[in-house]
Amino acid sequence: MTERHIEVSLDKRGVRCTARLLTEKAPVTCAAVWDALPLGSPVYHAKYARNEIYALFPAFAEKEPPLENPTVTPIPGDLCYFTFSDTELGTSAYGYDTEQRGTVVDLALFYERNNLLLNGDVGWVPGIVWGQIIDGLDRMADACQDLWRAGALGETLSFRRL
Repeated sequence: MTERHIEVSLDKRGVRCTARLLTEKAPVTCAAVWDALPLGSPVYHAKYARNEIYALFPAFAEKEPPLENPTVTPIPGDLCYFTFSDTELGTSAYGYDTEQRGTVVDLALFYERNNLLLNGDVGWVPGIVWGQIIDGLDRMADACQDLWRAGALGETLSFRRL
């Protein structure tokens, strides 16, 4: 099978990186994401997981992927896929629009080490590792630190086919 690559970007900051889809380890998830591209949504910086940025999307797969290639300790450059119900994200502690209904997909990029997917409300939150940044992680990590310090308002995290 031919390798598939995508561009991941913080659009307002003009920062882009390239990722390889891990189709050999997460074929169902990779197919779901690939078929849904392009995707873009407001970006958030993680509160609990540490060195993570992510965007939320309405469910786009015909059937949600199984927990393939799971982790609770993502490494720098990992792209992870999470699925949440509206009730899981509905508390004001998360700061999301509580009017969202249905399944929500979280596509995340981890840009530095020492991440742990442990949430005080629900416990362990395993993610599906579906991609790995292969070029531009250093520039993206700098932009993610800026996002953490300067704020995410008005910034978009986008995923596009290459």
